[in-house]
Amino acid sequence: MKVVIVGAGHAGGSAAAMLRQLDFDGDITLIGEEPLPPYQRPPLSKAWLKGEADSESLQLRPDSFYAEHGIELRLGTRVRRIEPATRCLELGNGGTVDYDALILATGSTARKLPIPGADDPAVLELRTAADADRLKAALASGGRLIVVGAGYVGLEVAASARALGCEVVVIEREARVLARVASEPLSAFFERFHREQGVTVVTGATVVGIDPGGRGVRLADGTTIEGDAVLVGVGASACDQLASSAGLRCDGGIVVDERARTSDPNVWAIGDCTNRPCPLYGETARLESVPNALEQAKQAAAAITGAPPPAPEVPWFWSDQYELKLQIAGLPFGVDRLVLRGDPASDCFAVFHLKGEVIQAVEAVNAPAEFMGGKQLIARRAAVDPDKLADPSVGMKTVAV
Repeated sequence: MKVVIVGAGHAGGSAAAMLRQLDFDGDITLIGEEPLPPYQRPPLSKAWLKGEADSESLQLRPDSFYAEHGIELRLGTRVRRIEPATRCLELGNGGTVDYDALILATGSTARKLPIPGADDPAVLELRTAADADRLKAALASGGRLIVVGAGYVGLEVAASARALGCEVVVIEREARVLARVASEPLSAFFERFHREQGVTVVTGATVVGIDPGGRGVRLADGTTIEGDAVLVGVGASACDQLASSAGLRCDGGIVVDERARTSDPNVWAIGDCTNRPCPLYGETARLESVPNALEQAKQAAAAITGAPPPAPEVPWFWSDQYELKLQIAGLPFGVDRLVLRGDPASDCFAVFHLKGEVIQAVEAVNAPAEFMGGKQLIARRAAVDPDKLADPSVGMKTVAV
């Protein structure tokens, strides 16, 4: 049996390793468009930019791992087309690869702004190691960095740039930072903290043009903000074009079931490119995180080898900014109440998202006990006492009803 994995990122590399861990003895071919073997992406906006990580520490596994485990790496290779009827991949160089089982781990791509100047080669984004190298070089020369988009990546880059002594301006279209991904208390905290670190934060502002060479941006109100480099971080879209053109069901990502199987029984999909079930909530979502990539890699490998499926996990995420460690567990589906535990002014607190008396999600800043306790309560779907939950003197183990 031959398994081919398209996408040599965290998800794809983990799936190849998991297949071997489950004693799969068939052929494995791992195909990636980038020239690098699987590497970790989260440090790209943090340790890599600040010079605290080297290329070896970024690698998911040592170079020798793939040869030692009989995993064929085809790097710098693009898959042009999937032929499901013949179980064959057409490559960009004209070659073909046959498969018995196919895993798509094609990831996501940075969204582009539909404005003049956005396609200028000098405009920066951050999805790959090559992107990070360009950004690192820009930060090394100092000056002013303009970050368009106040999501997690944008704010992480802002924090790294300030640590390197750069001047930073963050521009957000919405009325608050992290508007699409965080609660209002968390947004307010991070906006305050970034301002205290010297970041200029401009909210409720729409960028309508980028100057040549990334030397500034123009806002809808006529304001011009000058800078030395522009980074656009306005989210990411699933790379599902390959799947869609092959007739696989897609809906804001490649649609998969709880075993990571697509609408084609011979094809699985994992990681950022998928729209997947979230069993704890009875909902579906596209999740961009390393834990999600690992969970779906386990699901696909287990399904292909006939091993028992892994237990569903509580989705979780993290973000490091300055000395702040943000940990998030769960998803805020159907939330009707927020409970604040601790004081944001102390830089140690948590925001719990409740549906009735059940925790749906928790956002914890420098509060590992609240993160872990909340994650466990989410998994149990346990009812909690909101008053006890709001009281930091009450242990997380005793807030359940």
